[in-house]
Amino acid sequence: MIICAGNSETFDFATPMGVGLIESAINLTRLCLFDKPEFLLFVGSAGSYGEHKIFDIIESKTASNIELGFLSNDAYTPLDNVISTNTEQTKKDVIVNSSNYISTNEELTKKFLNLGIGIENMEFFAVLKVAQEFDIPAGGVFCITNYTNKNAHEDFLKNHEEAKKILEQHIKKRVTELTKK
Repeated sequence: MIICAGNSETFDFATPMGVGLIESAINLTRLCLFDKPEFLLFVGSAGSYGEHKIFDIIESKTASNIELGFLSNDAYTPLDNVISTNTEQTKKDVIVNSSNYISTNEELTKKFLNLGIGIENMEFFAVLKVAQEFDIPAGGVFCITNYTNKNAHEDFLKNHEEAKKILEQHIKKRVTELTKK
């Protein structure tokens, strides 16, 4: 099953689950309880911490839930805040960080790169956590819309529609490739 966030980020081929960690976790859990999918593929936009360029496509099976306060030593968590459904030890994933906030402090978010975290998407950690709980294979495909800087929101708005088109083309191409195998 292909899923997405919702609101302005919807696709004809994907089922919306909600925006942010909470909405997506609640709605995806409800879906899994009543009609458990065989697999979950999340598609959506993402912000880059600096290494990935606007409109790059990133595929990943690994997410984190690290808040900015952790980067400045102003917070800690007792929770396991990195999750992966990647069973191929030979392939290193780009880690996708999830928070209910969009990062706008470019200097602070560069610290994510030192932790091996490359991009941010609000929902992906919740998607992988629910998938893990229900033992469902899962992954995500993202298109970069912005960098995590003071212009993050404006750049997201400017690039969002094009990113959605690029994502749609990428997914259709990958589905065609898989059906030929």
